[in-house]
Amino acid sequence: MEFFSANMAPIMFIGLVIFLLMGYSVAFSLGACGLLFGLIGIEMGMLPASLMQALPLRIFGIMQNDTLLAIPFFTFMGLILERSGMAEDLLDTIGQLFGPIRGGLAFAVILVGAMLAATTGVVAASVISMGLISLPIMLRYGYDRRLASGVIAASGTLAQIIPPSLVLIIMADQLGRSVGDLYKGAFIPGFVLTGLYIGYVLLITLWRPNWAPALPVEARVYREASGSSGLPSLGLLTLLSVGLAVAFAQTRPDNTPTDELIVVSMCVGVGVAFVLAVFNKVTGLKLLSKMAERVTFVLIPPLGLIFLVLGTIFLGIATPTEGGAMGAVGALAMAIGRRRLDMRLLRQAMDSTMKLSTFVVFILIGSTVFSLSFQAVDGPKWVEHLLTSLPGGQLGFLIVVNILIFVLAFFLDFFELSFIVVPLLGPVAEKLGIDLVWFGVLLAVNMQTSFMHPPFGFALFYLRSVAPTEDYKDRVTGKTVPKVTTGQIYWGAVPFVVIQIIMVGLIIAFPNLVSGGLDKKEEVNVDNVQIDFQEQAPAVDPSSLLSPGGASGAASAVEEDPMAIFEQQAKDEKK
Repeated sequence: MEFFSANMAPIMFIGLVIFLLMGYSVAFSLGACGLLFGLIGIEMGMLPASLMQALPLRIFGIMQNDTLLAIPFFTFMGLILERSGMAEDLLDTIGQLFGPIRGGLAFAVILVGAMLAATTGVVAASVISMGLISLPIMLRYGYDRRLASGVIAASGTLAQIIPPSLVLIIMADQLGRSVGDLYKGAFIPGFVLTGLYIGYVLLITLWRPNWAPALPVEARVYREASGSSGLPSLGLLTLLSVGLAVAFAQTRPDNTPTDELIVVSMCVGVGVAFVLAVFNKVTGLKLLSKMAERVTFVLIPPLGLIFLVLGTIFLGIATPTEGGAMGAVGALAMAIGRRRLDMRLLRQAMDSTMKLSTFVVFILIGSTVFSLSFQAVDGPKWVEHLLTSLPGGQLGFLIVVNILIFVLAFFLDFFELSFIVVPLLGPVAEKLGIDLVWFGVLLAVNMQTSFMHPPFGFALFYLRSVAPTEDYKDRVTGKTVPKVTTGQIYWGAVPFVVIQIIMVGLIIAFPNLVSGGLDKKEEVNVDNVQIDFQEQAPAVDPSSLLSPGGASGAASAVEEDPMAIFEQQAKDEKK
């Protein structure tokens, strides 16, 4: 019993692992473990009998947490957009745009995945949409199955790190930081990761060109009457928009936050392109090609929604919860505009939103029950002692923590990791002097691998559900297309897991990738503040000014002392 009472915290943690390995759901495993060890501690006299009286207050605190309202808003927005046809239009247009080059369809999937991530924030919606739309096209034109599967699954997981991400909302709540700060911090790393994905596909096209062929001429739909592709016109429009956006960015103050600068500059560039496209369509002057006009009109709705959500958050106009609400309204407006919204779709979206929100809240309640007992038995001190005693200081702590998260991600998803592990790591990181916003973004990038880990990655499960399991006859070419095996999906995910690990290393090596997007806080060092006291000039007798030579005498007295000059100027200005 003495050993049990001295090691209650590690025994409690091991007990949780046993509960999970037995196959019980995470929410009930957390709650049962917390209640069991809490009652044992009370019976042994280690804990006060009033411990459990704090539990109702904690649960009501969860229900009153305004930050968590963003979860149903962003989930609902993503589900509506998934069924509104936006992803289909984007993939079709961007695929045609990049079709003439090798790997063009893969580039299109990655770019559309990043755009869907910035609008939906839901991994399942992105992976399923792109799997249904782009996978048959990639298989039709001879893409390697491993490359096609990996690109679709990885680009779908960009919704994990590019705002508005659900995991960043949970991370902010668990670390006690602003959701807006984590969104700003994750903005640049999300698009750097997108660039790494594109770089990998580019290497594949150079190394194995037969893995990612270009679209044949007969598959390129948007062509001009002259037979040209219309790409020069689109290139000129892009250069003009980017040039004006850069010129506008240079007029902004130097202390403007990076994320705000990017958002405002994008709005200027997109606005210019939209005005030119509308002018071209209304006047019929044919200043732009069909491709340029089509790309502009297809990109405007998702980019407008991105500004409505992220732009208002980054500019400080709306909180993340309010941004999520506006995004949900914007998604409904887009679905209505496309004539895709009906009661059946609306009910499906609301049911799915309710299930996911309830799932999150139940895990949060379970983790609250567990943390109440764990803190009562000094569990945080045990974790702190365990991690602060690691060699290497901050770097050693970060290496061990990221290895731990990476291994746990084989078995747990990001919700479970956020509620179980992050509350234990946050206080230790803060004590070591690590910025918790930067730490949260780092963990979010690492947790992204939980969607890609063979054999338990959820993105792989989502793709498996829509990938063909049997050979089928293609409806366009009439040829028999072989099925996609589970092994091909798993092997296709491995290179992208490696890229995500490289991204973790880049954030550790270059912290400005995260901190560069945050508002710069002016720090004042009180020790360096100096207050200089100077001797006052002798007062001038007013009566002397009335005497002969009095005025000149007063003026000479003022001229002799600089402080007196300053006082005289102040008096004159006051008069």
